[in-house]
Amino acid sequence: MFSSVLIANRGEIALRIQRACRTLGLRTIAAYSEADRDAPHVRFADAAVCIGPAQAARSYLDAAAILLAAKATGAQAIHPGYGFLSENADFAEAVAAAGLTFIGPSAASIRIMGDKVAAKRAMVEAGVPCVPGPDSALPDDPDAIRAAAAAIGYPVILKAAGGGGGRGMRIVERETALMDALALTREEARRAFGNPQIYVEKFLGRPRHVEIQVIADAHGQAIWLGSRDCSLQRRHQKVLEEAPAPGLPAALVAEVGERCAQACRRIGYQGVGTFEFLVEDGAFFFIEMNTRVQVEHPVTEMTAGADIVAEGIRVAQGQPLRLAQSDVTCVGHAFECRLNAEDPETFTPSPGRITRFDAPGGPGVRIDTHVSAGAVVPPYYDSLIGKLIVHGATRDEALARLGVALDEMRIEGIKTNLPLHRRILGDPGFQTGGVDIHHLEALLRGDAA
Repeated sequence: MFSSVLIANRGEIALRIQRACRTLGLRTIAAYSEADRDAPHVRFADAAVCIGPAQAARSYLDAAAILLAAKATGAQAIHPGYGFLSENADFAEAVAAAGLTFIGPSAASIRIMGDKVAAKRAMVEAGVPCVPGPDSALPDDPDAIRAAAAAIGYPVILKAAGGGGGRGMRIVERETALMDALALTREEARRAFGNPQIYVEKFLGRPRHVEIQVIADAHGQAIWLGSRDCSLQRRHQKVLEEAPAPGLPAALVAEVGERCAQACRRIGYQGVGTFEFLVEDGAFFFIEMNTRVQVEHPVTEMTAGADIVAEGIRVAQGQPLRLAQSDVTCVGHAFECRLNAEDPETFTPSPGRITRFDAPGGPGVRIDTHVSAGAVVPPYYDSLIGKLIVHGATRDEALARLGVALDEMRIEGIKTNLPLHRRILGDPGFQTGGVDIHHLEALLRGDAA
């Protein structure tokens, strides 16, 4: 059982992990780039080591530098957070080979879930509902390709087996466009992911994006902690999330959640994970599994009453889950607004020095952030500077608290997307709940229903 953890990440998630480690009595080591020398988690760490210059490729994505830092500081485990190397199977393998604990699933599990074809096959075998389409990559034979698409029915969507995050996808409306679209998608997949394999699925026109949070230990136990709705997206990037997903039958969600837990037990998954689904006409369709902690985990923590980050660390220590499925209940409703340093109109990044940072407060209000007045937002990384999370006994109460919190919050010196969140809050579709993944972009165009 390890007693020291090197945090191989930055920003709000590095601070979140550090707090969980300290709560568990673990020594923390911050691995930071030159741009993050003055970051809070670096100041609060028991030890800190610079792993390279500001550019992520030469610091947070440099596996060798991170492993060297772990060895030099006596770290016994590495927490990858999200992004960067968190879903890199080779890195997880290298950590284990160095005699350290990777706080996350095994390299084998990451590889299975990172290959969308293998992941779909595993989910079909585990009884998790999937989008209609074969659970294998498309062959080279043109006739077989056309037959596979025809069997599903147009429109279809071509997806890169190694893709994710909205990349490596192309919608095909009719058979005459299929082969050209496939050639383009294969080449894009080869260049972007080093894997030209493509699979085909039924294209869903107006789906919602719903997630199931899971945690599994090394003792055969796996539980699910409720649903999240992440449908408010711009260019496949989540902007605002809520838990539970509104308007879905509790029995249906419970059935899908239990199948996700069963899938974890079946494939020997250990750690924190998220099953992502498209939901249309009351049916769930699996699209991928994220083998790490999610940015939006706080809304589930607020409704399920579990410390997901701490539980993931405990599981990595070999300890059994402290919760049984019968202990899990969803209480109230929660929202999370991602706070980005970006122009709210053009969405271009807005690095610089924050001159004012007024955080809201009150019952059910939480801020996860690493910045404050005087902090400098560097231009080298993702624009996320924090998350505003609110919880209420009901969705309406949570909405009211969110409105008050957004009114109170002030960030100056840089541009942020706070105006966008205020605009979303005033949208009738969002207020009702259950919008699809195209709703936000329609709202931005001015033609939301």
